[in-house]
Amino acid sequence: MTTPAAPQLDAVLAEIDRGLEASLERLKALLRIKSISTDPAYAEECRRAAEWLAQDLAAEGFQASVRPTPGHPVVVAHDTGAPGAHVLFYGHYDVQPVDPIDLWNTDPFEPQLVTLSDGSRQLVCRGASDDKGQLMTFIEACRAWRAVTGRLPVGVSILLEGEEESGGKNLPPFIAANAEELKADIALVCDTDMWDRQTPSITTMLRGLVGEEVTITCADKDLHSGMFGNAARNPNQVLADIVASLRDADGRVTIDGFYDDVAELPDTVKAQWKGLGFDEKAFLAGAGLSIPAGEKDRSVLEQLWSRPTCEINGMWGGYTGEGFKTVIPAKASAKISFRLVSGMQPDRIRKAFRDHVRARLPADCSVEFKEHGGSPALTVPADGPLLNKALAALSGEWPKPAVITGSGGSIPVGGDFKRLLGLDTLFIGFAHNDDRIHSPNEKYDLTSFHKGIRSWARVLAAFAG
Repeated sequence: MTTPAAPQLDAVLAEIDRGLEASLERLKALLRIKSISTDPAYAEECRRAAEWLAQDLAAEGFQASVRPTPGHPVVVAHDTGAPGAHVLFYGHYDVQPVDPIDLWNTDPFEPQLVTLSDGSRQLVCRGASDDKGQLMTFIEACRAWRAVTGRLPVGVSILLEGEEESGGKNLPPFIAANAEELKADIALVCDTDMWDRQTPSITTMLRGLVGEEVTITCADKDLHSGMFGNAARNPNQVLADIVASLRDADGRVTIDGFYDDVAELPDTVKAQWKGLGFDEKAFLAGAGLSIPAGEKDRSVLEQLWSRPTCEINGMWGGYTGEGFKTVIPAKASAKISFRLVSGMQPDRIRKAFRDHVRARLPADCSVEFKEHGGSPALTVPADGPLLNKALAALSGEWPKPAVITGSGGSIPVGGDFKRLLGLDTLFIGFAHNDDRIHSPNEKYDLTSFHKGIRSWARVLAAFAG
C-alpha cells in the first residue's frame, strides 16, 4: 500500500544527496565541542553541546529546549503536528575521554576527513560514531523532509542526553517525571552497528547488566610474607579461589539458580542466526584468539546474544608497583559483571552472587560489596508492525536486505523506555565494529553517515502509513 509520504520520498532522498556537504559541516561543528561527561572539567562543554543541539533543532522547526538535571542537561524537542504514528528518538551527545592522547594521529576534537586507498572516506574524531554522527543522521533526515515538504511525515519527539558515557543515572528520573510529555508509539535509538558494511540491522535483543565490586579482608594490616606466610590467611588467595569457582570446566556459571530464568532459544531464531553466515573463527581471530571459552555446547553467537555471562573485569590486592615487595595484603578486591538475558532479574542475580561469595568465605575473613548498577535485558517482539516496516525501509536503501540481530552489550535506555513509558525500542544504527569507539582515532564512515540519513528518511516515510 502506498503511504501518504511515499510519493515525496524520492525528492527527500535527492535533497539529502544535495545537502550532504552541509550536513557534514554541521556534524563537524558538533564534534568540535569537547562534551566529555565523566570529567567535571568539561561540564561547560557538555552544556554547550546541549545548547548547540537545541538551537539547531529549533532552527529546523522543532520546539526545542535544554532541560536541567542534577548532572548534565537533557535536550527535548517536539514536532507533533503530523497525524498517525509518533516516534521518540533517543541519542546522546556526550563522549568518552580521549586518553591515551599520544595514540591519536590528529587532534581528537578536530574532525579529519580521511580518504582510504579504496576511495572510501572516514570522519575521524572523538564522538564521530558514538554517538554524534549517529544521532545527526536522524536530525538530518528530519531536516530534509522539512526542506522538501515543509513538514515531517510522522510526529517526532527527540530526547538527547549528556550522561550515557558516565552512567546515565539522571535520565530515568527525568523520563519518569516527564512521562506524559514523552509518550509515543515507538522509541528509536541510533547507537548500534550494522551487521556488515552492506547489511543494515535492527537489534531486538540486548543483554542486561549487573556490576559488583567485592573486597575481602583477612588480617587487620598488611603482613610480612616471611614472618606470617602459611600462618596468615592471604585475601588474594581467598579471592582467587572464589573467583575461580564462578565457572566450571565446561564454561557454565556455577552460581545457584543462575540459569533458572533463562529460556532456550527457539529453533526458528537459531536457524535465522545460522543463516547470517557468522564466521566464529574470524571473530575470535580479530581479538588474537582461536578457541571459544564459554559454554561448550553453545555457538559463539548464542554465547554473545542469548546466554548470560559472568566476567572478571579487574582484580587487585597487595603490591603491584615496580620491583618486588614481599607482603601479604590485608585486602583484595575484584570487579565482576554479569550480562543478563530476558527473564533474569538483576536483584536476584546480585543476591545469588553475594550468597555464593559468602558461602566460600573463611570464618576469620570478612567481605564488603559495592553495587555498580544493574538493568534487565530487553527483547523487542519480532512480529511488531513498525519493526517490519522499518526492516523493509532499510532494505530499500542498502545492497542487502536488513536483518534482525541480537547484541551482547547493554543499552539501559531501552529498558527505561519499556518500564517508564511502555514503549518498545527499535535499535537501528549504522556504525561498524571497527569504528574504534572509546578508543583513539574513533571514526565514522561517510557512507554510514550519508546512507544513515537516507535510511531514516525511508523509515519515517514507512511509518507514515
